[in-house]
Amino acid sequence: MGSYRFHVRGRVQGVGYRYFALKRAEELGLSGFVRNMPDGSVEVIAEGPDAQLSQFEAKLKEGPSFARVEDVERLALEPRGDRGFQIR
Repeated sequence: MGSYRFHVRGRVQGVGYRYFALKRAEELGLSGFVRNMPDGSVEVIAEGPDAQLSQFEAKLKEGPSFARVEDVERLALEPRGDRGFQIR
């Protein structure tokens, strides 16, 4: 099990990115949340099995069709014990 904070930069607000992340996280059985940040980036906190987190990170780098992801920074965290995945 792993837990990560992903900081996603680029054109990621106003393009359905949070809903995209929610759907991918639910498909992979991950818990955590996604939220817009004041600087125009998106923050994602996700935890779950390492294999699913790797797949999730790859999807975050793709983003939805109208997004333009420029960078995804990953930082390991202590597991939070979240249940489910939500948009904040």
